[in-house]
Amino acid sequence: MREEKHDEEVRKKEIFYRGKNLQHLKTLDAREIAKYLDSRTRRSIMRNFDKIENFTRRAEKKIAKNKKIRTHLRDIIIVPKLAGMTIGIYNGKNFYDVAITAEMIGHRLGEFALTRGKVVHGAAGIGATKSSKAQKK
Repeated sequence: MREEKHDEEVRKKEIFYRGKNLQHLKTLDAREIAKYLDSRTRRSIMRNFDKIENFTRRAEKKIAKNKKIRTHLRDIIIVPKLAGMTIGIYNGKNFYDVAITAEMIGHRLGEFALTRGKVVHGAAGIGATKSSKAQKK
C-alpha cells in the first residue's frame, strides 16, 4: 500500500548555485556574483559590470510593462537576476526566445541562440547527375 505524501513533504526543490541559494544570489549585484564564477567569467564581469547591470535593469522594466525582452547583446553573461526571464536573443537572422534557468548562470546569452542552422539537403534537380540527364531529353 502506497502512502500519500502531505503538502509539507512535497515542496518545490530549492535551487542552489555553488552552495548559495538562488534567492540570496538574486539580491547581489554583478560584481558580488563574480566571486562565485570561474576566472574567465569573473574577469569579463568585472570589466563589463555596468553593461550587465544596465541590461538587467532594462529587462526588469520591460517585464514590469509586460513587454518582450529582445536583445542583440550576445556577449552578456547570465546573472541570477535574469533567471526566470524569457529573452529574445538575436542570432543574425531571427530572435530566439530563451527561457533563462539557474543552470545557465555564468554562461553567455549567445550560447543559447545558435547562429548556424542544421543543413538539410534536398533532392538533386534534373540535370544534376549523369543519370538524370537522360530524363531531361
